[in-house]
Amino acid sequence: MPGFVATTRLLSRAPAASIGCRQSWPAARPFHTSTFQKQAAPVRPSHLLPEFSLQDKVIAVSGGARGLGLVQIEALLEAGATVHAIDRLPSPSNDPKSGFSEIAKRARDEFGTSLMYHQADVRNVPELNGIFRTIADQAGRLDGLIAAAGINHETPALEYLPEEVDRMMSINVTGAFMTAQAAARQMVRLKQPGSICMVASMSGTIANRGMYAPAYNPSKAAVIQLARNLAAEWGQYGIRVNTLSPGYILTAMLQSLFDDFPDRKNTWPKENMLNRLSLPREYRGAGVFLLSDASSFMTGSDLRIDGGHAAW
Repeated sequence: MPGFVATTRLLSRAPAASIGCRQSWPAARPFHTSTFQKQAAPVRPSHLLPEFSLQDKVIAVSGGARGLGLVQIEALLEAGATVHAIDRLPSPSNDPKSGFSEIAKRARDEFGTSLMYHQADVRNVPELNGIFRTIADQAGRLDGLIAAAGINHETPALEYLPEEVDRMMSINVTGAFMTAQAAARQMVRLKQPGSICMVASMSGTIANRGMYAPAYNPSKAAVIQLARNLAAEWGQYGIRVNTLSPGYILTAMLQSLFDDFPDRKNTWPKENMLNRLSLPREYRGAGVFLLSDASSFMTGSDLRIDGGHAAW
C-alpha cells in the first residue's frame, strides 16, 4: 500500500479518551532525564549545507511510533531537531521491533537533542490541541509538523461498507487536517513561521493497478488538495504546507501483504521506471528538505517520490 504500508495499524477502532481543552495537560513522557534540558550540540562538519540544518527547531510527527513516521523522526533528529512523536500506541518502547527506544537513545547520546512521546488518536481533536499547546508552551516555539498517521483498507468497491469509508476518511483526511490545524494554531499564536509536511501518496495521483483502494486513493487525493488550500490560507503567517507522496515502500507489512497477494511481489516493481520497490530510508532526506530552510520558497506543492510510477 503506497505511502502508508508501514502505518496501517497505527489507529484502531477504539476511540481515545476525550479530554477537555481547558484541562491541565501532562508533559510528554521523555526518553531521557530532562525533557527540555539543554544538550551539547553535536559536532557537525562545517562544510554541510546550513539550509538543511534543523538545529534548535522543535518538530512534531504524528504516526511517529514506527514505520515511515519513525524513519522521518530519525532523520530530523540527525539534522538537529527536537522531536515530539504522536501516536495512539500506549508506549512505543514496548515494541522492540520498532526501534523507537534506540533512536531516542541516539538522539541523546549522539545528536545532542531529544525525542519525546505523546499518546493520542488523531481523531481526538481536543487532545491534539492540548498536546500541541503543551509542546509550544514548554519549548516556546513550534517549527514544524510531519503528519504521517494513516491507514489503508482494501475492499472491492462493490463490497465497501459505508462505515469503513467513514473510518478511512476520518483518519486519513479529517485526522490529518485537524493535526495540521493544531500545529498551525500554535505557530500563529506564537507569531512564528513554520513548515508542515502532510504525508500523502502517489495513490492520490493514480489508480493503482490491481489494488482495491476506492476509499484510500481518494483520501490521499484529498490530502494533496487540502495541503494546497492550507498553504493558500496560512502563507500570510509564514506557514508553508506541502505534501510528500511516496510510492510502494518495502516494509515488513508489505512483505505480509505479498503473502496474501504473491503476484504483486513480481508485478509492482515493474510498474515504475526503476523496476524496484523503495526502501523507507529513501525518504529521509525528503522530510528534512521540506521542514528546513532548503525549501523556504516551496509551499502548496506535492513532492512525489515514486520511482517514476506516475510519469509513464
